[in-house]
Amino acid sequence: MIRSMTGYGKAEGVVGNRKYNIEVRSLNSKQFDLNTKMPSMFREKEMELRKLLRSRVIRGKCDFFLFYELDPTEVKHEVNTEVIENYIRQLKAVSESNDSDLLALAMRMPEAMQSPKDELDDESWEEIEKLIVEALDKFDNFRSVEGEAIESDFVNGIKFIRDCSADLDLLLDARHKRVRERIRTNLEDAIDKNKIDETRFEQEVLFYIEKQDVSEERSRLAAHCDHFEEILSNGIGAGKKLGFVAQEIGREINTLGSKANDADIQRVVVQMKDELEKIKEQILNVL
Repeated sequence: MIRSMTGYGKAEGVVGNRKYNIEVRSLNSKQFDLNTKMPSMFREKEMELRKLLRSRVIRGKCDFFLFYELDPTEVKHEVNTEVIENYIRQLKAVSESNDSDLLALAMRMPEAMQSPKDELDDESWEEIEKLIVEALDKFDNFRSVEGEAIESDFVNGIKFIRDCSADLDLLLDARHKRVRERIRTNLEDAIDKNKIDETRFEQEVLFYIEKQDVSEERSRLAAHCDHFEEILSNGIGAGKKLGFVAQEIGREINTLGSKANDADIQRVVVQMKDELEKIKEQILNVL
């Protein structure tokens, strides 16, 4: 089963007195491209997180978000006692005001209030890491569901190309008959039909038929389609390989078109090209 590079996963839970939300999302990209947004208290875990995300995401443009909601009862600011005491001592040296006035003035001075320093303990990190893994599991499931739909489209697309190739049998037989009739008509217009050398005539017909023969191209096309389906069954990491095989399928279809020399055959070739382009567009989103 192949997987899509497009994915989304979300997990949330309460750790301590905070509600954490984690999101992982990705789009198609040739390489692994990670963008993270999280509070500064998690910076020490960034390399560990990147390693985990690389192993799970593998390839694609990935955005990782980790944020939390504060408990209303949580203290957001606290008095910077040491700084305020220092301000009061300095103010006393230059002012005769009473202590309450000096305190009010000191409280308005820079850095009189400070935010509590966020610290990440090991126990909290273990719980948060579980939420990250949960988000990644949902992310993987999303990719698998998308990949299943893409694989179904691929199977139908390859079958369509095979059917088109099979439809060429009758068209090619009709073309051979037209070549034979055209050569005979041209000869009869040029010379008496009783003087036509049948052996030479058959040689000329064979020459034109061999020049326009596409049996090798159709055989290689069938082999490439087999290879494409074989790669599909291998699962993860198939995107680049499928792209290479699709290019080979395109080469054989283009050669069929260049040798067509027939409007009906050319129409079938155009249908094959159109279906292959749809496949190529979706390959860009395969992991």
